[in-house]
Amino acid sequence: MKEWLKEALAAGNIVPAAERWILEIFIVIFAALLAKMLLGRFFNHLAQRFEKTDNPWDDTLLDAARRPAGFLVWAMGLFWSLEIVRQQSDSNLFEVIEPARRVVVIGLLAWFLVRLIRGTEEVLVTARPGKKPMDHTTARAIGKLLRASTMITAALVVLQTLGFSISGVLAFGGIGGIAVGFAAKDMLANFFGAMVVYLDRPFVVGDWIRSPDQEIEGTVEDIGWRVTRIRTFDQRPLYVPNATFLSISVENPSRMKNRRIYETIGIRYADIEAMPSIVRDVTEMLHGHPELETHSRTLIVNFNSYGPSSLDFFIYTFTKTTQWVKFHEIKQDVLLQVYEIIRRHGADIAFPTTTVHFGDPLQLARKPADASS
Repeated sequence: MKEWLKEALAAGNIVPAAERWILEIFIVIFAALLAKMLLGRFFNHLAQRFEKTDNPWDDTLLDAARRPAGFLVWAMGLFWSLEIVRQQSDSNLFEVIEPARRVVVIGLLAWFLVRLIRGTEEVLVTARPGKKPMDHTTARAIGKLLRASTMITAALVVLQTLGFSISGVLAFGGIGGIAVGFAAKDMLANFFGAMVVYLDRPFVVGDWIRSPDQEIEGTVEDIGWRVTRIRTFDQRPLYVPNATFLSISVENPSRMKNRRIYETIGIRYADIEAMPSIVRDVTEMLHGHPELETHSRTLIVNFNSYGPSSLDFFIYTFTKTTQWVKFHEIKQDVLLQVYEIIRRHGADIAFPTTTVHFGDPLQLARKPADASS
């Protein structure tokens, strides 16, 4: 096309030969601008058609290709213009045009693949009618691995394009990897800790976790390759190295099936005759409570012990909900109903009391009066 452009300009004799290359650059830039505009309209037309379909993959592919394709048009116009300038100059600087063109094409292709992988990740974790979404943590782990593989492959291809030996680079990387492994053992431990979390999935993003071994408790916000970010209940970010999860126990309350109500209640010693009736009525009340799981979970109400100032019975039952706020609302309702049952039987809640017993009254010996006085 460049030869055709030159012949057309020469045949028309529109401008002098000395300034003809400037007009060629202008025409190339105009053609690139026109191609960019037409490409944008083409993508907009495809987007309107894809919106009418239920398939999310065509939208993902179009969105991934839109920006790299636009940059590719501008890059081709730029390199074409540089070729025109190159023919008017003897500088060796223009020898880098061809390698630069290849590097740009490889970079744009890698950019397209990275955008496609990220879009695919969003599609997989998005709930759609009739399809179960993939676990968010697993999708992110696979996406990170694919994006890292794409960028590393693109970097190796660029090195090969620039004339470097990939085998030499890989050999150097193998030798240097041993030294890096010793120097960065903590980083590698964090990496393998992240792999264990991704594979075993003791928790995922959004779970509430805590550790009885360390002061770790909060909601998981992000699982990276080095650290996991946890938002504590006082809204502070907590960054935990992933290697920590290889050596500590982790509780995941988010995966609880029920929440437990375990309370000890004491009545007065004077109300001991009402204890059997109170225990029986409390048990019936718990069995009939709509928010308690009494069929598949243990329910116990029993007189438990003679306390220092009370007769203690305990309640052991489980709620159907695992939500923290609703659990406390149910627990409050249960405790208030227990109090009403106690009062209905003429008893009352005991409170700490102290009884002091005195011995015999003191007898003061009186001295006989002196007869002389």
